[in-house]
Amino acid sequence: MTRFITRTVGILAAGFIGLAIAANAAAQQADKLKVRMDWTPWGVQAAMHLAQHKGWFSAAGLDVALEDGNGSVTTVQIVGGGDQFDLGHAALASMMIARDKGLPVKAVAVFARLSDIGLLVPKEAGIKGPKDLKGRKVAYTAGSLEAPFIDAFLASGGVKRGDLELINVDAAGKASTYAAGRADAAFSTIPFFLPVVSQTRPSDAIRFADYNLNMPSFGLFATEAKLAAKREPIARFTSVVAASWQYIYNGHEGEAVDAIVAQRPQAKLDKAILRAQIDALKGFFQLPAPEGQLLGAPVAADFAVAVKTLTDVGLIKSIKDGNDFFVPGMVRAAAGVPK
Repeated sequence: MTRFITRTVGILAAGFIGLAIAANAAAQQADKLKVRMDWTPWGVQAAMHLAQHKGWFSAAGLDVALEDGNGSVTTVQIVGGGDQFDLGHAALASMMIARDKGLPVKAVAVFARLSDIGLLVPKEAGIKGPKDLKGRKVAYTAGSLEAPFIDAFLASGGVKRGDLELINVDAAGKASTYAAGRADAAFSTIPFFLPVVSQTRPSDAIRFADYNLNMPSFGLFATEAKLAAKREPIARFTSVVAASWQYIYNGHEGEAVDAIVAQRPQAKLDKAILRAQIDALKGFFQLPAPEGQLLGAPVAADFAVAVKTLTDVGLIKSIKDGNDFFVPGMVRAAAGVPK
């Protein structure tokens, strides 16, 4: 009896050791990717947090670390100028500007195809376009991506800077300035800003994209060196994120909200705002995707338009071919993500 028990314990122990070795081997085989986000947690990051929460990255053989950011421009500079991160998630106009200046970065996926920048105005204020800003006080942030486009936006309505009062506000304080009524309107990123300020000051948005100022917005990018070294893992990552977005907009927005909160429990996030941000973003995705393409696959025509937009305001000076800013074929069908 003692010999039987001893043998059984030995077999069980060997089994547990075997499982541990197998698990460790599987973990070692997973491709590690470190991703720098555009900002602190908000709705635009939903697909990545959901994929992490559901285990879709792991199922694709990836060991993913998602790190919060503090602005698209900073993310582009950090990812493009060093070896610490494998990918970045940011407003891709910032990436295009950086590449034109010599930073070796390229887009691998585009989720929000329309520019997210625009003008926030109070409901019932009578502001329908740039011509209605005459005599108004409008907040903006001088160092942000919106600033170079303001003159072109105003000109489309026959308005000049001298026709209104532009007040330069720090990005961190712009929402509170506008929400408190200290400005009649505000230039900012629409899907982030609109749900936040509408809680206290119900507002509408006027998109720059509707005034011939369009360019791809949020997406993923990587350096040429990382693409050379980790092309397949990066393709798997972009494909899972793209499929995750499709899953979200197939009626699973609530799951995405819960995943963000679960992945960032210390952030004290407001679920109502997160849901409103995800809903607001949908219009910028231009769904469904073009025929024959997956959601997230870069569209060449979008980058051609972006080159003109950025060139016209002096932000791009050298690269004139939109195809030079993205890598095709990095978004593929992801079998492990449900529809």
